[in-house]
Formats: sequence, structure tokens, C-alpha cells
Amino acid sequence: MTERTQILAEMNDRSKEVFRRVVEGYLESGDPVGSRTLTRAMSEKVSAATVRNVMQDLEFLGLLDSPHVSAGRVPTQLGLRMFVDGLMEVGDLTDDDREKIDATMGSNDRDVGTLLDKVGSALSGLTHGASLVLAPKHEAPIKHIEFVSLAPERALVVLVFADGHVENRVFHPPMGQTPSSMREAANFLNALAEGKTLTELRGSMEREISARRRELDRLAADMIESGLAIWENEGETYERLIVRGRANLLGADAQVEELERIRSLFEDLERKRDIAEFLELAEDGEGVRIFIGSENKLFSLSGSSLVVSPYMNADRKIIGAVGVIGPTRLNYGRIVPIVDYTAQLVGRLLSDRG
Repeated sequence: MTERTQILAEMNDRSKEVFRRVVEGYLESGDPVGSRTLTRAMSEKVSAATVRNVMQDLEFLGLLDSPHVSAGRVPTQLGLRMFVDGLMEVGDLTDDDREKIDATMGSNDRDVGTLLDKVGSALSGLTHGASLVLAPKHEAPIKHIEFVSLAPERALVVLVFADGHVENRVFHPPMGQTPSSMREAANFLNALAEGKTLTELRGSMEREISARRRELDRLAADMIESGLAIWENEGETYERLIVRGRANLLGADAQVEELERIRSLFEDLERKRDIAEFLELAEDGEGVRIFIGSENKLFSLSGSSLVVSPYMNADRKIIGAVGVIGPTRLNYGRIVPIVDYTAQLVGRLLSDRG
């Protein structure tokens, strides 16, 4: 029995109700909950003084905190953890939420990246948080590679795989690219790519560029290296992290310290290798997991929570994850079924596509 479980087991019904109502009130409003508010809501008739005494006991246990001397109470990180583990009621997915998630999956687009981007946008829109989607690495042999100029500082690299899967990525090409250097870069890669996976191609590409740098136009060599650099390095389990809805984490009245916290959070998110390690959920099986505040090294600062679930392929192998990140006062009971349903749907859809 963990310490949290033991504390919960030793609490009487009144303490549990006060604790639950403080947490639910805080999650709903973001404001401290006072004893007078609780007294009116309690299922049994008790005095405000009795409720205050219970709140003081809960504060002593480390489950509640008082931001100001005269204010009500808010749950601590330990309190939120205990509420999520033992008292939270997870709601059913509403028909409206289900329809909005299903609508993102209705596309016949063969580009998995585009599909997952839509999934991320839908999740952030539904939950009013930021969404994370860790995309699976595609290891089918490559059929064709092409570079397309979009603007002087933007280009598109298109990878067509032998199984029909298509990946499109926008990147910043080296300065001074010409149509001929882009064609040369594509021809060079297509000559190497046949029958190779992306991981295998990277190794061949680096060796060939090193051996043939003199005969290969400098611009074309730079184009190849920058164009493929946006895919992950050899040996990484996951391909890329898609983040949508960052603005949802900042209210119109955001303070300077809040801006700094969000900036720091997304600096952490850029370290994809840390996230890939963090989302290695195979040992713990499938299902939704909740990380609150500083419980995980993903967050260098407390103040954010992550609700995340892995998704699997047809062989029941975890190939990626979807999640929602937001302040610790997320509506966990509503977000858990949304994330769970989305993960299952993404897994089925990718399995159907082979």
C-alpha cells in the first residue's frame, strides 16, 4: 500500500467529502475554495468551524494549501495526485466530443503526418489545452524523393514509400538554391534510395556525400543534408512530435512569470529524445496515464499536467502516443476519455492503413 493509498484509507467520510469538494471546486474555477462555500454544499449539515478544522487537518497532511492567510484552500500536487488516483469520477465520452474526434479521421489522405496533425488540432480544440502527438517512425522502403521550392526561404521535401505512404515536410533550404541544384539533389538521392528504408538511406547518403563531395554540387549537397535533417536520426523509435494549441495555455491576462513558464515548458518539449524515453509506456501496458506538475522530468517547472495514452498497431506494439498538456487544474474526468478514445481510434486507423 502506497503512502497516498494509506492516507486515503484512513480518512473518514467527512474528510473525503471536504477534500473532494475543494479539489473539484478548484478544478472548475481555479480559485481557492473557502469553508463557507463548502458548508453550503456538504451532504450533512455541519458548521463552518467544523469544515475549517477538517481543512486544517488536510493541510497538515500535505493535501491542501492556503495561498494567502485569509483565503480558502487549493489542492497541492500531492492532493491532486491522490484525487486523480482515488476519488476522481471519469465521465463518459459525450456524443459531441466523439463526433468531433471521428470527423478528423474521416479523411482519405494517405499522408499520416497530415492525419496526425488534424488529430492534434482536434484534441487541443476540444480540451482547450495543448496537444501532443508522437508519430510512429515509418520504415518501408523508399520509392521516390522530390524537392519542391515554395519560396526563397521555404522548400518541401516529398517522400513516397513503396507501400504508398507519403510524407511531406517543409524546411528551410540553404541560401541560393536553383532549380538545377534541387533536381541534382533529388536525382542523387533517388539513385541511392531504391529498396532502402529512411534509416538505411541516411547512412548511405552520409557516406556517399563524403566520398563524392567534389563531384556533387555544393548547393545540392547542402540541400540533401538540410532536407533530410528534419527526419530523426538513425536508431530513434519515434519520428516526430506534433504540438498544437500552444496559445490555449496562455490566457488573455497572462502574467510575465506565466509566459516564462510556458516558454520553459516548450523548450522541454523540443527535447524529443527525452519525450520518447518518457513515453516508453510498453512496460506499463496500454491505457491513459496522468502526470501532474513536477512528477516527471519532462517538465522543468511544476504547474503543468499531461494526460497521455499510447496507441498500438495491429500487432499490439506501441508505435506512438497522443496526449493533452495544460495547467494542473485540467478537467481530468473529461479529458481522460477523450485521450483514451483518440488513442484507440488512431491505432485502429493506422493498423487499417497497414
